[in-house]
Amino acid sequence: MSLNKQKQLLKHKYIATGLFLIMAVIYVTTIYLQKNDSQNWIGYLKAFSEAGMVGALADWFAVTALFKYPLGIKIPHTNLIKNNKDALGENLGSFVTENFLNKETIRPYISQIDLSKFISDWISNENNLNKIKIEIRNVLKNILAKVDDNEVANLIANKGKEIINDINLQDLASKGLLYAVENNEHQRLISLIIPQAKDYVENNKEAIYKKVVEKNPILGLIGGKAVTNQLIGGIISFFEDIQNNGNHAIRNEITLKLYEICDTLKSNIDWKEKFDQLKNDFITDERIREYASKLWVNSKQSLVLNLDDENSILNQYIEKYLLEIRNNLKYNKETQDKINKTVHTFIYKLALRNSNKVGKIISKTVKNWDGKELSEKLELEVGKDLQFIRINGTLVGGIVGLIIYSLTHLIA
Repeated sequence: MSLNKQKQLLKHKYIATGLFLIMAVIYVTTIYLQKNDSQNWIGYLKAFSEAGMVGALADWFAVTALFKYPLGIKIPHTNLIKNNKDALGENLGSFVTENFLNKETIRPYISQIDLSKFISDWISNENNLNKIKIEIRNVLKNILAKVDDNEVANLIANKGKEIINDINLQDLASKGLLYAVENNEHQRLISLIIPQAKDYVENNKEAIYKKVVEKNPILGLIGGKAVTNQLIGGIISFFEDIQNNGNHAIRNEITLKLYEICDTLKSNIDWKEKFDQLKNDFITDERIREYASKLWVNSKQSLVLNLDDENSILNQYIEKYLLEIRNNLKYNKETQDKINKTVHTFIYKLALRNSNKVGKIISKTVKNWDGKELSEKLELEVGKDLQFIRINGTLVGGIVGLIIYSLTHLIA
């Protein structure tokens, strides 16, 4: 590209210089003709070529003075770009800041930014959606691979220890028992135990008889079995009353006793010490660290396997989440407006807050450039168009000279 621009610049320089040489040849020719011929048209042609040379030289000087010293002569106010590089950079930075980075200029462009539509359209492309899923999986696997397992296990262990230390087993036991009593769980337990106790008594009459006789041998002599059967019958009847009567005195007494136990569990210092000792005996730092390490290793392996399996629940969730984002951005007007407003505000404030910095960057960048190199670069960019000034100057100068010559002879 640079070589092509250089060729075009040389081409137009040759054209402008060639036109000047044509004027010079015409001028010399007219001088020769005037010595041997007195026709009026020769004077007109001479005036045209003479003025054309003046215009060509004047514009050549003006164009050349921008980029270098004309003919290498250090004439004042020439080689302007190199000699005024720093001022040019400051003026360019101020110009960009004042004319391109002000409220009125940037607001219309920022308001046209529709980030939500761009993202939703981009995600709607199946290939892009697959790329995002792959990148998410790769990022997650990369994070898991780089994580220090010991640090994570220690973190889990420390957090687990904090949670366990915060657990008040005494209060938990008291509230648990109170919950069970208030929800009559103990009554269901009583109703479950009583039939078992009754069956046990009925099925062990002989053992009960032997135990009674063993304690009171005299009963065996006066009809101990009958007494024992009556006793067993009374016990069974007593059990049946408890089983069938939900408001039985025994049930109520058990309920009151359980309430007393709840209060004792909650406030008794001995129970607190017992629960704390129980917790310290079974939940040691070593066990917590061991459980945390196993938990993390198993979780990590499971995550990696799920990320590698495209049909896993985890990958299905990732895809579902991306589709929800896409649909939300595409169809939810409130979300679209919220995102775009946030983006517009951020960019607007960022642009205004850093507008002066942009000007300083331009100024500093130009200042750091080599003056000669800058002149050459600018000449390469705009020099071709500036050669038209030389061409136009040659032609316009010739025409103006011709007009002046004509008017002079007309008036005279």
